[in-house]
Amino acid sequence: MFDKLKLVEEKYEELASKMASPEVYNDPSAVARIAREQKEITPVVETYRAYRKAEEAEAEALAILDGKIDDPEFRELAQQELDFAKDEIVRLQGELKILLLPRDPNDSRNVIVEIRGGAGGEEAALFAHSLYRMYSMYGERRRWKTEILNINETELGGIKEVSFLIAGDGAYSRLKYESGVHRVQRVPDTEASGRIHTSTVTVAVLAEMEEVDFAINPSELQIDTFRASGAGGQHVNKTESAIRITHLPTGTVVECQDERSQHKNKDKAMKILVSRLYEVEQEKQIAAQAAERKSQVGSGDRSERIRTYNYPQGRVTDHRIGLTLYKIEQIMNGDMDEVIDALITADQAEKMRASGGE
Repeated sequence: MFDKLKLVEEKYEELASKMASPEVYNDPSAVARIAREQKEITPVVETYRAYRKAEEAEAEALAILDGKIDDPEFRELAQQELDFAKDEIVRLQGELKILLLPRDPNDSRNVIVEIRGGAGGEEAALFAHSLYRMYSMYGERRRWKTEILNINETELGGIKEVSFLIAGDGAYSRLKYESGVHRVQRVPDTEASGRIHTSTVTVAVLAEMEEVDFAINPSELQIDTFRASGAGGQHVNKTESAIRITHLPTGTVVECQDERSQHKNKDKAMKILVSRLYEVEQEKQIAAQAAERKSQVGSGDRSERIRTYNYPQGRVTDHRIGLTLYKIEQIMNGDMDEVIDALITADQAEKMRASGGE
């Protein structure tokens, strides 16, 4: 582990030297690339340096205690320094092991979240809207920006499906665990007898990709225009501004009708298409390396029931890690950190087990 850490520190110094060079500023793309690389390894280097300081403090305290100093107060102080340094060494070792785990290359990317109502009709559509609101409010808490790419609403205020972009530092690293089936148990407003209904909503979280990240042959695309439709009557059926793009080799279809501009709708549809096709390619690679994947945490399997929201009991349960929290109102209002932090911790623990805890 420490050989790796020395190499990372050397890389950091090399990048710092490049950033200090006047020549590099003639190439803005190189500056951005170097800054990004440096930012990614900064936590590792800072923790490694703190670890070395703790080791130095331990050695100094031991030297004092092994010496011929008889002053009891001074020795007591040295013993306290030694105990603190030992605790720090253990803590920082644990942090370094986590920091050196294989990193998801997409963690720093923005995300495209797709939510679709599943079983349960209008109640599922209403819960899809609740989830969209939850993620939007979570984004606000973290100072991320949210932009709707496409939305298909129902007359009663629900959402049949919605695609939206969440842009911000670490968005994918935290939201990637949300892919899967979300189940809700509650009494619908339209239920006169007070009977609890169970509905489902599917969520897909895609790392935002640009066309330069994932090449698409334009000849493999079928692009159709049509008139927008939806609830509320806003600019509906007035112009053929809506766009439907079909990727012929895979049959992947993306529609976007949220903007009045055909050009803007096409740009948004392409953004979704590229990210979806990239995800399909990633899934193929993961399947090919199935033996290496030990955990379902964050696997992104859309058919997997990952979480239940039980309104009568005020309970949210994440089935992958057995976490139950009785704070449904706070979570639905965007207070999601406790759930997401637990998922990240479980994922890291699984990766450490898979790597033999080295």
